[in-house]
Amino acid sequence: MSLTSFTRLIRFTAKNEPSKILIGEPVSGSVDVGLVLRNGQDVWAYLFTGSSMLELGNKTGQKVQVDRLLSPLAQHEVGTIRCIGLNYKQHAREVNLTIPTVPTVFLKPATSLNDPFPSPIPLPKISQSTDSADYESELAVVIGKTCRNVTESQAYDYVLGYTACNDVSSRAPQFRDSQWCFSKGFDRSCPLGPTLVSRDAIPDPSRLKLRGIRNGQLVQDCGIDDLIFNAPQIVSYLSQDTTLPAGTVILTGTPAGVGYGRSPRQT
Repeated sequence: MSLTSFTRLIRFTAKNEPSKILIGEPVSGSVDVGLVLRNGQDVWAYLFTGSSMLELGNKTGQKVQVDRLLSPLAQHEVGTIRCIGLNYKQHAREVNLTIPTVPTVFLKPATSLNDPFPSPIPLPKISQSTDSADYESELAVVIGKTCRNVTESQAYDYVLGYTACNDVSSRAPQFRDSQWCFSKGFDRSCPLGPTLVSRDAIPDPSRLKLRGIRNGQLVQDCGIDDLIFNAPQIVSYLSQDTTLPAGTVILTGTPAGVGYGRSPRQT
């Protein structure tokens, strides 16, 4: 498929057919679909003939009313989710860690994928018993074409688009036992979406701003230009080690403001 055939996509179920998963583009080009639905307002989308964001098919003129938003990709499409830790300068300072010279890589399994709000995130017992669950607002990059050994200048050619995510973490095993994959890989710990924005609609993602809101309070607010390693550097680096199949989701790291770094700490 062409990687430039859309501006914004959502994966969802419709009011008139709630059992069928659909791919569409919001009729309004500016509406925040997640916020609008949360406020009880209507969202309409033009349907695509395909059943996946990786196989869009053609855009139709048919409009349907959105019922429930889903993660942009299905669990079987994402494979292993690649993640970059400690990738914002301000975040490194807030947790008193040295700025890395190479990307810090860890993994989340496909079973960690979750739908966006209001889908619940079931915390494992280890997080509940230690009261150590934490939020991490992040920009996610979605790969649209399988790639390996790409240069930084080639990286954008393989990017399908960008979306939002929350790398929900359990701090106790992460810092007590140095277990990053274990502490961040629990079931449904990676709510993704709701909207996938085309890479062509965001030619320079470093101009974006990332905001995290917890219980109505703004807790993370940082420009993407604070990244230590930007999106092309990350894609290129990861592709040197292993093939990145189409559908690969890459979490690019969280900025300052996580609950662990606050005084008093927030969970």
